[in-house]
Amino acid sequence: MSKQKDLKEYTAEIAQCVKCGACQAHCPVFAEKKRESVVARGKVALASALLDKDVEVDERFVADMSQCLLCGSCFDKCPNLVPTDEIVMAARREIAERQGLSTFGWAMTTALKNPQLLKVAAKGGKIFEKLLFKKVPEKSGLRLRFPAPFIAPDRTLPEIAETPFRDRHPEFIPGDPDQPTVAFFTGCMINFSYPQIGEALLKILKFMGINVFLPHDQGCCGLPALAAGDGNTVDQLGVANRRALTRRPLDAIVTACASCHAGLGKHFAQQGPIEKDLAAKVIDMNVFLVKNGLVEKLAALPKKESRRPVTWHDPCHLRTHGITREPRELLKALPGVDFVEMANADRCCGLGGTFSVYHYDASKKIGARKAPGIEESGAELVATGCPGCMMQLQDTINHAGLPQRTIHLLELVAADLPEAKAPPE
Repeated sequence: MSKQKDLKEYTAEIAQCVKCGACQAHCPVFAEKKRESVVARGKVALASALLDKDVEVDERFVADMSQCLLCGSCFDKCPNLVPTDEIVMAARREIAERQGLSTFGWAMTTALKNPQLLKVAAKGGKIFEKLLFKKVPEKSGLRLRFPAPFIAPDRTLPEIAETPFRDRHPEFIPGDPDQPTVAFFTGCMINFSYPQIGEALLKILKFMGINVFLPHDQGCCGLPALAAGDGNTVDQLGVANRRALTRRPLDAIVTACASCHAGLGKHFAQQGPIEKDLAAKVIDMNVFLVKNGLVEKLAALPKKESRRPVTWHDPCHLRTHGITREPRELLKALPGVDFVEMANADRCCGLGGTFSVYHYDASKKIGARKAPGIEESGAELVATGCPGCMMQLQDTINHAGLPQRTIHLLELVAADLPEAKAPPE
């Protein structure tokens, strides 16, 4: 029995929707599809109809429930704070219970709950990467050369790391004795595809003297499994992460991925009292670094004569948690950066995890709305705080034929820092 709530347990929340339609102005999918069934109001009505047995879990119902980015923008702007994203995930669990997982959902969650299988898959992908991928353009990411299951042939994807990030480092990296001890929750994409983000954060934390716990047995945050409707896998991942994160006393659990921040900081908390206590310690790296005085340390460094113009994209899972000020403060303080605000920085990039697999054409159209702001900013780099957004934005940039490159904010911070202090003897 999964710990995740059944759809019927959201009856009160479903009743909170007064069908005002405010969600239409903020739903990226509705902006493209213009169909009532894809917007929050429509999905809540469908969920209510399913509970009342007025509709069946048929092909149309499944399709409508799949067309949601789970970005949380509707909840963020809803006057009654109807948690449509949670209702949609509960509806997807209902679908999975009645019909089973989709082929892609089953393959993904099977890999997520088997870390060794995930490692084998990553290594296998690395072996065949040169055959399957080509660089378009150089240094901007990889694009599929031949068709592959579930993935569009013109999709830009990151390279697979030769060695996963967590395998490169010991589990504990000591800092100053009087500084806090933090766990670094890497998530999947940093571990397997963007290890440079992890390396950047380690350099920053060493510079600040922070003690770092890097549990090798940590798992996925569970958000992809939640999106797929697989509550049992979410529970299994929760048990693994609880075990990993309770092996050492911690002052904080730092994330460098907006999706992991949402998965571990919000949904993990719903699995039990121990998980709730751990989730209370989860903090996004932007907030942690600002709270611990890094902005002041950066501002004290001499400004570089040659500075790169950089703009910022707000990941939905940071924006809807109110984390917008801190990354901009860090960027403005960097000695090698000229920060440029772009138009529609807070507009969704269109990834939405599994959404961009099932509905890549719509995902591309949503992403294309970011391109004019990126181009007009004149920035050389588009910084963000989510590896998934990096991948999606680079895909958008490549399709638009723009010269920009995406980068994680931590990479910029690390590049401007002097060498880290040596750990105490």
